[in-house]
Amino acid sequence: MFSWVKQEQGGRNKDGEMYQTVTEGLQSLYTKKLLPLEETYLFHDFHSPALEAADFQSKPMVLLVGQYSTGKTTFIRYLLEQDFPGMRIGPEPTTDGFIAVMHGENEGVVPGNALVVDPKKPFRKLNAFGNSFLNRFICSQMPNQVLQSISIIDTPGILSGEKQRISRGYDFAEVLRWFGERVDRIILLFDAHKLDISDEFSEAIKAFKGQDDKIRVVLNKADQVDTQQLMRVYGALMWSLGKVINTPEVVRVYLGSFWAKPLQNTENRRLFEAESQDLFRDIQSLPRNAALRKLNDLIKRARLAKVHAYIISYLKKEMPSLFGREKKKEELIMRLPEIYTTLQREHHISPGDFPNVAKMQDMLQHYDFSKFPSLKMKLIESVDKMLATKIAVLMAMIREEESKQPPAMVSGGAFEGSQDGPFGQGYGEGISAGADTEDWIVSRDKHRYDEIFYTLMPVNGKITGVNAKKEMMNSRLPNTVLGKIWKLADCDRDGMLDDEEFALAQHLIKIKLEGYELPTELPDHLVPPAHRPQEITTGQHFCC
Repeated sequence: MFSWVKQEQGGRNKDGEMYQTVTEGLQSLYTKKLLPLEETYLFHDFHSPALEAADFQSKPMVLLVGQYSTGKTTFIRYLLEQDFPGMRIGPEPTTDGFIAVMHGENEGVVPGNALVVDPKKPFRKLNAFGNSFLNRFICSQMPNQVLQSISIIDTPGILSGEKQRISRGYDFAEVLRWFGERVDRIILLFDAHKLDISDEFSEAIKAFKGQDDKIRVVLNKADQVDTQQLMRVYGALMWSLGKVINTPEVVRVYLGSFWAKPLQNTENRRLFEAESQDLFRDIQSLPRNAALRKLNDLIKRARLAKVHAYIISYLKKEMPSLFGREKKKEELIMRLPEIYTTLQREHHISPGDFPNVAKMQDMLQHYDFSKFPSLKMKLIESVDKMLATKIAVLMAMIREEESKQPPAMVSGGAFEGSQDGPFGQGYGEGISAGADTEDWIVSRDKHRYDEIFYTLMPVNGKITGVNAKKEMMNSRLPNTVLGKIWKLADCDRDGMLDDEEFALAQHLIKIKLEGYELPTELPDHLVPPAHRPQEITTGQHFCC
């Protein structure tokens, strides 16, 4: 059914291949088109290890990063609503390693050395970071509904002050960069009382360069300060982040208290509930966007691999055949910024596609440029063709897969009761107020609305649109909003309002002025009594 080019006999393309899923297509494209380019120009030595089948087939992953005691482990427990193996919580730096919290039929812990040889897990390439890291890396498996849709990576608490001078025994920033390239969401946690960004935290955030679209920020324990202090804390946090995350867009920050304990300060309860629901929706959408994220990451990787090939082949071309190689090598490394500019002009490459110049200069010191491969345009053209044609077909496949079988949203744990029932966000507020009462909620203020109604000179019990407009304009709401309110309130569609319809219009104006959204269709409980059908059936009734 799905093929990359015009199909020939048997429904197969000219290569005799057929891809039934996006995951299969991504894996095949990488293996046959991009991997040969990466291997030829030593991409894996300079940038990122080769991708494996598990990288394409794994569930969406969420990476939690923050200073110690900001509530990372507690946040995971809050989402899962149960303890997980290997969990330790305390005010001191308790999580001293990486914990991959994943779904498993049996509860238990898999140590790092065993984890990196498991072909079903997307962690095999972490073997390159050595035993110092693997001894501090475990997989915590447990049967949990949330983990059926996503996996969560808990990280060591980032140190500050004198503690950050203690060596971890492995390259912490590089490990974070490895995870950052493969996860679907990166959540930076801050404590309302710990806004300082230490040197180690700054390096950690910089390791996520190029992954800005994945980053979200959570200001945890926000209930421990009052409203005035919260405004100052939020401003200070945005100022601190602005110095580290160099993007023109403002990063999304969620405020709240993410643990199952009573709020210490309840004056911002409604704000915290709205923020937690926004964060939940963002996390719940990850399975739906997983294929698109992997496609996007593959495109970014392909662009970087192309640029890397141009750099390596240029350095090879500039090397002398016999004498003065070392001197020329030093000169080329010094001139690397100029070489970047030359390649930008020659191949029409965006400056943002080039790797960090200082890091590249440092790594090039350890290589013999004369052994670098020359530019092989066939490999470049193969990747260009992949980006130009085959990626577009994959995009169409993603939409088709979603329409046939939409991925299930994250459910269970804290996501289970976050929307339904009387404790769901917005229940009994705004447009839903009065939904569970027998009386018509508008009647509670109808005596006030009637006083206004009879000053507008009704004729045969109704006022014209012109007279209603004068009164409704006093709300100062935009005409587009007032027009929507008119359509909702004019139940019989006669272009006039009776006393009940006018009262309904005033009620809807009040709801909008209080900051709630208007419905597209009027719900049953707001239909004026005189305009209701004699027999009320289940479902919504439209005023028409």
